[in-house]
Amino acid sequence: MSFAAPFSAPFGATPSGLPVERWTLRSASGVEAAVLTYGAVLHSLRVPGPSGSRTPAEVVLSLPDVKHYATHGAYLGAVVGRYANRIAAGTFALDGTRHHIPGNDRGNSLHGGADGFDRRVWRAESRERPDGAASVRLSLDSPHGDQGFPGSLQVSVTYTLASDGSLTLDYRGVTDRPTPVNLTNHAYFNLSGNPDRGVLDHLLTVDATTYLPIDETGLPLPGAPAPVAGSPFDFTRPRRIGARIADPDEQLRRADGYDHCWVLGDRERPSEERQLVLRRAARLEDPGSGRVLEVHTSEPGLQVYAGQQLDGGFGDFLGRRLGAHSGLCLESQHFPDSPNRPEYPSTVLRPDQVMRSRTVLGFPHLTAVAR
Repeated sequence: MSFAAPFSAPFGATPSGLPVERWTLRSASGVEAAVLTYGAVLHSLRVPGPSGSRTPAEVVLSLPDVKHYATHGAYLGAVVGRYANRIAAGTFALDGTRHHIPGNDRGNSLHGGADGFDRRVWRAESRERPDGAASVRLSLDSPHGDQGFPGSLQVSVTYTLASDGSLTLDYRGVTDRPTPVNLTNHAYFNLSGNPDRGVLDHLLTVDATTYLPIDETGLPLPGAPAPVAGSPFDFTRPRRIGARIADPDEQLRRADGYDHCWVLGDRERPSEERQLVLRRAARLEDPGSGRVLEVHTSEPGLQVYAGQQLDGGFGDFLGRRLGAHSGLCLESQHFPDSPNRPEYPSTVLRPDQVMRSRTVLGFPHLTAVAR
């Protein structure tokens, strides 16, 4: 079955005057997605409810215009890089040379530095697929020395919306010199479609039995991952996000809630063997609407962030204030500070390699309906 090709429309301009486009993808299931060339942002993801309640709702948090994306630092829906998550003190050694990335989070580098990929304008092109799914590829060139990282890096993320309503994010990267690469999408999900309701009553399952405890700056502590059993981090069975978020737990105190990386599956497998081999990472359910999100990924880690730093200081495209816990991030990625942790799966990309990563956002409550 063929579907309408993705189409673009102007979406304003950056503060420096660069034009920004908004690309829309539609599926026969009733799911509709939209992405921006600014930050490769997932700007909209409209998902119907279960059979009998087909009215779509906006399930990701988004901002009304480019100015808001350029001003606020919450990374809403953006593809972050060159290195997602934190690098300790913004420094790492690679092949005997030490590199320095500007610190932008308590002395550490976060999401690639202050001028990361979330603040760049990407190139977009519609992609034809034999199955007729709607697909758009966004590409970005990051020069040698960008934010202190070595190597000229070419990256792309391809958004593909299938007939069943699932949205696949395919990442690709090549470089001319060795460099660490760790990309993820920083979407905030709220399956109710109403950020005023928050996500603390959503049911979360994370398919991991260990996680990485953190220090006061959000970096993983030395040593082995900690078991989740018996702790507030045990989501091996469905549980309300808010059930234990206020427990007197030192790890919760350090992050003011959940902002930790869960370890998915066999973390000792070489990264090369893991590429594009998908495993389920998480399931999120809103009991009120019946919407369900499942995340499958080829990545070894899942950063779960409950949006506690959203302070209501800005609103979404409908003017609704985005306060604490109005959305949940499920960021598939390699582990934080991997460039300084040889025991972690490597994030180093070399000139003879191609970085590939895939994450699929599926909605199992849907039944595809031809339109």
